[in-house]
Amino acid sequence: MRRILVLRGGALGDLIVTLPALALLRRRWPEAHIALIGNTTAARLALTRGLISELRSQHDGRWAPLHDTAPLPTSLGEWLAAFDLVVNFWPDPDGALRRHFPTHPGQSFIEAAALPPPGHGPAAVHYQAALAQLGLQPGPLIYPLPPAAPSSRERSSILIHPGSGSPRKNWPLANWLRVAREIPTTPTFILGEAETARWDAAGEATAGFATMRNQTLEELITELSGCRLFLGHDSGISHLAAGCGARCVLLFGPTDPATWAPPSPNVRVLKAAAGLSALSPKSVLAAAQAHFADQR
Repeated sequence: MRRILVLRGGALGDLIVTLPALALLRRRWPEAHIALIGNTTAARLALTRGLISELRSQHDGRWAPLHDTAPLPTSLGEWLAAFDLVVNFWPDPDGALRRHFPTHPGQSFIEAAALPPPGHGPAAVHYQAALAQLGLQPGPLIYPLPPAAPSSRERSSILIHPGSGSPRKNWPLANWLRVAREIPTTPTFILGEAETARWDAAGEATAGFATMRNQTLEELITELSGCRLFLGHDSGISHLAAGCGARCVLLFGPTDPATWAPPSPNVRVLKAAAGLSALSPKSVLAAAQAHFADQR
């Protein structure tokens, strides 16, 4: 294969669970030009680490005809025809996209559902399994994300990300603050745009805690790689932490950890049968302390 195109949308976590599949492609065809159409912020992780050669935005209107049954515009058809292999992980519920491929007899086209089916293990298994028809054997399910620079933080530091891509996956901020007050080492909170609004609205309740706000992914990798413990939810940042080798305590509510928890021995999942709200600060604190005990 000289030229490979991968269609993979979604947010940060979706990209990270696809990195092991991209690593299989790169390992098999180290000299190939691999283009990816997806989330340009998240997929830069793959670009800077050499897993892909070219990155294009999933939001570019140029791709809209792929979801239509009409013939492709000439320019798009010619661009797609330059690839020897097309791997589709985009949603294609009515099959409109697959009808455009292969664009010529010499092109291979493979696909897998954008979302892994329940009961089939970690998400990374699903995306790697799609490549079996190429003769590629499954590899590690966590792609390592070493930092480009050493962290300025002490190895004893604790980082908490109190958010996720959906409010229903979030434990109440008041609970996180209660845990943070009782942990021996005062933690630092990772805040993106959504978390910052909740944090600032909490007023004096958040006083005295350090925060890291709106950092780039590479800055987060540096800090996560240097922390002693990470606490969070089912989120892209949690997958990032696992890729950095951080010890993690992750709280799961409506989503299935068998599919969406990072498959790392460093990850401890807490999930209550009655839902996320049933998890008590006491149980989360105990899990964090147990992780500390494991490191002695």
